[in-house]
Amino acid sequence: MKTITFDQAVEEVLAQAMADDPTIIVWGEDVQGMRRNLFVRFGPERVRNTPISEAAFVGAGVAAAMAGLRPVAELIMVDFVGVAIDALLNHAAKVECFSGGRWSVPLVVRMPCGGGYGDGGQHQQSLWGWLAHIPGLVVAVPADPADAGGLFLACLAHDGPAIFMEHKLLSDHWLASLGSGGRQTVTYDVPAQGREGVVSQPWQPLPLGQAILRRVGDDLTLVSVGVGVHRSMAAADRLQAEGVSAGVLDLRTVSPLDKTAVCKAVAKTKRLLVVDEDYQACGLSGELAAVVLEAGLSVRYGRVCTQTTIPYARHLEDETLPNVSRIIAAALSLIR
Repeated sequence: MKTITFDQAVEEVLAQAMADDPTIIVWGEDVQGMRRNLFVRFGPERVRNTPISEAAFVGAGVAAAMAGLRPVAELIMVDFVGVAIDALLNHAAKVECFSGGRWSVPLVVRMPCGGGYGDGGQHQQSLWGWLAHIPGLVVAVPADPADAGGLFLACLAHDGPAIFMEHKLLSDHWLASLGSGGRQTVTYDVPAQGREGVVSQPWQPLPLGQAILRRVGDDLTLVSVGVGVHRSMAAADRLQAEGVSAGVLDLRTVSPLDKTAVCKAVAKTKRLLVVDEDYQACGLSGELAAVVLEAGLSVRYGRVCTQTTIPYARHLEDETLPNVSRIIAAALSLIR
């Protein structure tokens, strides 16, 4: 057991996997600089810089995976997945189905995601609901270092395309970058327990599609992923002072979705509040409502999501993204 950061967990797992499997390669924009330890250890054949063309290097990842490699393609931000969406939507996600299982695409795409630091609506989206909407894609969204390592190892071992999403407020690399460029006086609402945590060694993969109950509650179930889990935990602490016992369920993966865990938790509390930094319309929050209704559960339901384009102005951004105050208000409205 040791204490490491979120970034260190992902780096350790990738190094372990690359040492064990010579078919794993890493490429993306400036990865030889960002992953310099891997570059020094494994060399330029396995850690490769690419041009600034997400369509090109994600598309090349599909072909390389079909040819027997296990590529890890790194996007600078999830927002740029729109440039590469054809490779994921029309090729990576469909090859196994269309080939009758004769071909597979073991491709992992890393995508930093999320907002809360004042970078506008083109650089702070989450989009895991949009990506999970595509059949054939695994979408993992870890909330702490232990899950980051375990889920990343599972994605690397998965014999199909997997999206690994890392919230920027959990990453020391991103926080150091965000604190530059005149932002030294700006503070971020960063969950410390997500950026650093205790992990077990050696690394073992976590099962994809298996949620974890972070906190037991009797009156209300909060369901979230990523940073939203920490916001929910903070809200649950404050709700306890109001006499409300709130449980927190961390989905870990948006696809596959652990419907059984959701229904089990909600069947106990009879109230469901979804905390989702992704867009509200046609997203994860609505899918979870459908899950519990299709299971025949009668519940009171609410959601705290991003409802519109994320504004650039910090005070407007803070009002738009899910925060602890919004979660508490929504929870109390379900109780009362």
